[in-house]
Amino acid sequence: MKSAVSSSLLNSKIFLLNPIPLSRFISLKSIFLPKFSLRSIANHTFSLPSSSTSARRSISSMASSFHPEQARVPSALPLPAPPLTKFNVGLCQLSVTADKMRNISHAKDAIEEAASKGAKLVLLPEIWNSPYSNDSFPVYAEDIDAGGDSSPSTAMLSEVSKRLKITIIGGSIPEKFGDRLYNTCCVFGSDGELKAKHRKIHLFDIDIPGKITFMESKTLTAGETPTIVDTDVGRIGIGICYDIRFQELAMIYAARGAHLLCYPGAFNMTTGPLHWELLQRARATDNQLYVATCSPARDSGAGYTAWGHSTLVGPFGEVLATTEHEEDIIIAEIDYSILEQRRTSLPLNKQRRGDLYQLVDVQRLNSK
Repeated sequence: MKSAVSSSLLNSKIFLLNPIPLSRFISLKSIFLPKFSLRSIANHTFSLPSSSTSARRSISSMASSFHPEQARVPSALPLPAPPLTKFNVGLCQLSVTADKMRNISHAKDAIEEAASKGAKLVLLPEIWNSPYSNDSFPVYAEDIDAGGDSSPSTAMLSEVSKRLKITIIGGSIPEKFGDRLYNTCCVFGSDGELKAKHRKIHLFDIDIPGKITFMESKTLTAGETPTIVDTDVGRIGIGICYDIRFQELAMIYAARGAHLLCYPGAFNMTTGPLHWELLQRARATDNQLYVATCSPARDSGAGYTAWGHSTLVGPFGEVLATTEHEEDIIIAEIDYSILEQRRTSLPLNKQRRGDLYQLVDVQRLNSK
């Protein structure tokens, strides 16, 4: 299978839709269905004659040759049993100012409030410790690996997660790593340890004439690794804002057995009304899992105005909880038992056409 992917693409961990050789396409030439009268068809009284046995076998053979297990390369992992079936998630939609220490203290208070209301998982917004601007990213960036005083934002997250015994998806902050800057989400377990670090894979470079222009790539470097992490509240795939537009990443996470996808994000006043909820519901519906998002609160006086509307979406694409654009803390229940119910009702994983298309998880493929 590696031969279908160039070495340069393998090294850069790009996800590909792998074309299938024509020789593996199904031929219908050998299938002949028996003739029926119009009357028998209208009355639904016809039966297949004995001579149609070969037709039955051909149809059965065709169905088995769809090879749904081959639609994911490597094959999709089974959904793991989560540590708990039901729990509350807290989505903290926070106002962000130019005062970094105030932002850190404010986020700490919000996490504590969410936990006091029963949240076992707390999600923060994208870039919650800094104004969202290319000018601010270098100034507010932290050395996450060094920790301590070099990263007061993550030091707070570690302390609070351990003290409250909760899992925190730490939104995102500007990260300084050598001479590079990243937009980075840190995941802290209930023991206060850093369990995962996701660097935004798809940078927000857009130009909508007369509406909005923003180029993250002017200051930030794109991450190179998908991030999925096992926590006390299940297996979680992480994306940041613009990552949600790329369904391949969500599909990879689903194939790795994710129960929940978390996207800290700050959609704007142009794309927010059109796409924010749509994309969340699409990712949840396509992959039959939960999707949680968390935005900063709207500040109309800021250089970049966030749409808000932090949301939890269920595996049927249903909006379970949301808010408007002001500061808010949403508490909502996640029930993983629904995942199997939805997947039984709509058995998409058993109906994929591995004979026609494949999604390649390059990272998993290279690790084998």
